[in-house]
Amino acid sequence: MPKITVTDTFLRGVKIIEPKSFGDNRGYFMESYNAEELAEQGIHTKFIQDNQSLSSEPGIIRGLHYQLNPKCQTKLLRALTGAILDVVVDIRKGSPTFGKWGGFILSEYNRRQLLIPKGFAHGFCTLTPNVNVFYKVDEFYAPEQDRGILWNDPAIGIDWPVSNPILSEKDTKHPLLKDAEINFEWGAED
Repeated sequence: MPKITVTDTFLRGVKIIEPKSFGDNRGYFMESYNAEELAEQGIHTKFIQDNQSLSSEPGIIRGLHYQLNPKCQTKLLRALTGAILDVVVDIRKGSPTFGKWGGFILSEYNRRQLLIPKGFAHGFCTLTPNVNVFYKVDEFYAPEQDRGILWNDPAIGIDWPVSNPILSEKDTKHPLLKDAEINFEWGAED
């Protein structure tokens, strides 16, 4: 019996992963990551680094971030505490969903994870205080390849749950999608 459920989204390659948890009156147990189970579902990514962030208040937006080729990253992300609206934007030139976004609620309660392949910009908005986000990546951070897109680009039209978010200075200065440096091609990452 599989210990995970993998669901495709309308954005090709973006997947919701739901590990099965086993609970009783003491709490629960789950395998949050099992490479063999993922491989059985067609996911063969070799993750090499784990990252964690704490956001202290609701209404914090982090993103939209990505790394250029050849240092682009696949991410497997979850909320350890609290809840987020996790957002991905397709930035693969030639993709039928280029510039489209998807939003997914990840929380400590639903225990969902989001697999974000190369070729997507990523960000999230905190919905609760004290949100711990944990994610695996398959490429190390490369500051020279670090890029972003403005969180409120009207051409993308993300329906964020806040209108006046708490942002880093860096995230206020990203370009619009039409002006962003992008080197992803549809089908090249498959």
